[in-house]
Amino acid sequence: MEFRQLRYFLAVAEHLHFTVAAERLGIAQPPLSQQILKLEREIGAKLFIRHPRRVELTEAGEIFREHARRVLDDANHALEQVKKTARGESGHLSIGFAGSTVFHPTVARLLRSFRESYPGVKIRTEESNSVALLGKLADAQVDCAMIRLPLDCGDLVVTPLVQEKMIAVLPSGHPMGKRRTIDLKQLAGDPFILYPRAIGPELHDAIISACRAAGFSPKIEMESPQISSGVNMAAAGFGVAIIPESIGQFRAEGVTYQDISNKELGTAIALITRPREKSVTVKNFTSMVKQFYRR
Repeated sequence: MEFRQLRYFLAVAEHLHFTVAAERLGIAQPPLSQQILKLEREIGAKLFIRHPRRVELTEAGEIFREHARRVLDDANHALEQVKKTARGESGHLSIGFAGSTVFHPTVARLLRSFRESYPGVKIRTEESNSVALLGKLADAQVDCAMIRLPLDCGDLVVTPLVQEKMIAVLPSGHPMGKRRTIDLKQLAGDPFILYPRAIGPELHDAIISACRAAGFSPKIEMESPQISSGVNMAAAGFGVAIIPESIGQFRAEGVTYQDISNKELGTAIALITRPREKSVTVKNFTSMVKQFYRR
């Protein structure tokens, strides 16, 4: 039994006339009649009662019509789902986020644009630090990850999304708090709040190196569990912190934000994917990241 035969049968069942059904199908009437006879022989039952100018469904034909329609509907639905999956328009996408990346407005715009372009894709998010996300990606616990650079990503594929500068977070009342821009050397006497090196070694080291280039080695008073939590610790008076600019868009009580004139300090947000990625959904998301980066 072929899908073609089911379509032919349903056309005749709808119009109850072989000639009219043949015209609707765009075929000649004799081949249509032959296919219906072949179908009846295969089933072992008459589907139509033939009259000189029309046909009518037998009881078996009535039952077969419902099943044939359901089979074709299911087949069409399955075919459409397969096509959507092949185009990356359905399925799932698991994205890991380094905590500080979610503060950047470009990340929110990217996700909103992807959801609007691919509404059939169900997105699952997971938050962790950048180093941990590299391991989760390698172990297939997430499909891709939004992390903060600089970071050694090994053989994983790095697709940049946005560059941003670093700024200083000072507790209220700090002598440099009223200045728009400061130099790191003006913070030489302050205790520093840094996140643990284990969760972002390259960026951690870049801050230490920038301080040393400014003529001092920072005194690390406190470690914050995430880059963003340095703001609250600065507000509590533990010291000063160096954070990505996007985190500074959220105004917190007890701190001020100052630009840093030391141009060597910077960071970036990037998408990390596995090499030779096969998922069309991940490829679509990566393509959108590239489009946002070029803007």
